Amino acid sequence: MGKNTIKVRDDNEPIEFERIDSDNSFKMTNGLSLEWCSDGIFHVSDLRKRVEPWLSSLFQSEHLSLLVGSGLTTAIQYAACGSANNGMGEVKLSSKYATQINSKAIESSKKAGRGDTPNIEDKIRVMCELLHGLEIIGNTSEADELRNELNQIIDNFTKNITFIENQIATAPDDKRTDAFNKLTMFLMSFASRTGTRDRLNIFTTNYDRLIEAGADIAGIHLIDRFVGSLSPIFRSSRLDIDMHYNPPGIRGEPRYLEGVVKFTKLHGSIDWINANNYIRKIGLPFGVEDIDPYLKAPGLPTTPSKIMIYPNASKDRETSEYPYVELFRDYAASICRPNSTLVTYGYSFGDEHINRVIRDMLTIPSTHLVVIAFDDSMGRIMKYYNEWGRTNQMSLIIGADIANIDALINYYLPKPAIDRTTIRMNELLKKRYDSPKEETISSKSNPKDEKGENIDDLTHYKC
Repeated sequence: MGKNTIKVRDDNEPIEFERIDSDNSFKMTNGLSLEWCSDGIFHVSDLRKRVEPWLSSLFQSEHLSLLVGSGLTTAIQYAACGSANNGMGEVKLSSKYATQINSKAIESSKKAGRGDTPNIEDKIRVMCELLHGLEIIGNTSEADELRNELNQIIDNFTKNITFIENQIATAPDDKRTDAFNKLTMFLMSFASRTGTRDRLNIFTTNYDRLIEAGADIAGIHLIDRFVGSLSPIFRSSRLDIDMHYNPPGIRGEPRYLEGVVKFTKLHGSIDWINANNYIRKIGLPFGVEDIDPYLKAPGLPTTPSKIMIYPNASKDRETSEYPYVELFRDYAASICRPNSTLVTYGYSFGDEHINRVIRDMLTIPSTHLVVIAFDDSMGRIMKYYNEWGRTNQMSLIIGADIANIDALINYYLPKPAIDRTTIRMNELLKKRYDSPKEETISSKSNPKDEKGENIDDLTHYKC
């Protein structure tokens, strides 16, 4: 039994609870006095009544953004394969500077709050800095040796990512179908926005193409900065491109096409290639075992170091380089505006440059942050929750019992549909089954139209 944490709606402080049986019942563990749970025991249905309407309201904010970390890939891989591996494990170095590289990587990891166990991104960043230093002082032989080892590490890293994709793509049919159904339900819960609202913005720190694969299955149109068909090129110009349609038999302004999302991969992707000073997206199938054959097209480099899958953004200097400066400009411009809601899922708050923008967003009173995470093993989420001091603008949904992908799509995320019929049905049910006393009060206080119906629906229907 693990600890879960939730803070939504009018909660003054986080509520900690744990499962007490297999019947989806929970008990509170931090002894708070709650109006909706006087005895400290509650059921999943009680949580759903508090969480789902709250998220439904937030998801229809004027501006909505979703920040996805490695937790989504882990959840889908586990659903498809029964195990998960994010490919960010330990890397052993053979360079003569291995001790110095490891030392600096540990230092970088500690600054990011990950402890003294650096991941592969930390070591890639340090090796790139050391390589630049060797080139500056003209130590060609050692620079070549380090460059070769760096290329090999990046090559192995890309193979780890493609291996994860391949595991999901080649899982047994029933498990693969179930995993992708969960993924599409998850994405559609966010993407189902009315035409009068700004488009959903999805940002991810992942290098894999799981979101792209899920969008293809769900029929979601992704709009990014790449332009072209055969070999799309990354463009710095950010036009407000969108998709519309003309309703049949109706003249006037076109309507928004449903299921359109603006998509940004903040740390690059395994199918982005630096070719002749252009960032190109190559046609790399999802789940391919080996990326090398797809680098043999004319005009593409054959070295894996040209694949845009880094930097580790604990260093702001790297995020100021092309194309990352454009990506982070999109990120900051999208979330730092009034009436904006940012939802993080599977993001461990380990990238300081991303966290700083979130902190700046919260200085706008009408913004809101929703943190959904399987756990907070490093304690970073609660650390920033307490440090930033904007608790009224933050909602927390943390824990294996409430934030796992199954619980989210079954109970807590809004219905993944733009369904006016459901809205109208709820209005009719409220109108017909309100108590007689409430109807009498409403009928006296609200004007009627010629059919005898209340004109002001908002004051007539009990919310």
